[in-house]
Amino acid sequence: MSAFEVPAAGRTLRLGERPWLMGVVNASPESFSDGAQVGTADAQLAHAARLLAEGADIIDVGGESAITNREPLPVTAEIDRVVPVIERITRELGALVSVDTYKPAVAEAAVAAGAVLVNDVSGLRDPALADVCAKTGAALVLMHTRAAPKQRLQDAGLYQDVTQDVLGFLADRMRAAMERGVPREALILDPGPDFAKTPSQTIEVLRRLPDLHALGRPLLMAVSRKDFIGALTGGRPNQRLAGTLAAIGYCVDGGGHILRVHDVGAVREYLTVRAALRGELAVDPGVTLDESLRHERPNAGAPAE
Repeated sequence: MSAFEVPAAGRTLRLGERPWLMGVVNASPESFSDGAQVGTADAQLAHAARLLAEGADIIDVGGESAITNREPLPVTAEIDRVVPVIERITRELGALVSVDTYKPAVAEAAVAAGAVLVNDVSGLRDPALADVCAKTGAALVLMHTRAAPKQRLQDAGLYQDVTQDVLGFLADRMRAAMERGVPREALILDPGPDFAKTPSQTIEVLRRLPDLHALGRPLLMAVSRKDFIGALTGGRPNQRLAGTLAAIGYCVDGGGHILRVHDVGAVREYLTVRAALRGELAVDPGVTLDESLRHERPNAGAPAE
């Protein structure tokens, strides 16, 4: 995995020694995966604290779901959702925070609240978002999509070669961001699984993941609970953990730098065991299992065997 130092609003993200885990905190009740669990700002803060305890390196806060059966949120409403959460996560938990938005005004408010990274799932549809990053020094994630925000585009004939489209699109968006003053070093790329792609097209892009390294920037892999996994396994979003772990392992093999995931603890455990078996993690010859972990606890009220 190539190493990068990404400047991010006065911080430096040192990527490449190991995969970073980006934990998801949704402030959007309409979210496809966990909208019902969004709760209050206190609940979102508690969720962020759990993700950090489980091993998250950065928390991604989003106020508007990409779900397509809802109208886009007004800017003021999105700011009201994300800014208080970002302020509390950075102030009370001391965490690195990214903001998942495509709206320049939301991004500016989020960075002022403490976010260091703007995760733009629109593919820089509004170039003014790059102006915000250039002015504030925030790092910028550029994602491939041919769809407008909140638009579902599933067309098996859309691309002659979907991977070449991803490469060309991201190269163009990099140029556009740099022309607006964002340093090349501050750019991170996302191939956009499921965005304007059928499951088959997403799988094709991921199969050719090594090709994306030709762009010379770190890769953010957002495969957690995605539709292409559900299409393969027949599971709803909260039933896609096993498929997500399979995709995570593949993305790490392919050189993914940041893994955007919902189930941080499970992914961390998976990566820990994987690294140990691959000889990438030193294992103390004297390591033992704590006796309290040897057996499951008996059910309350049931006799112990």
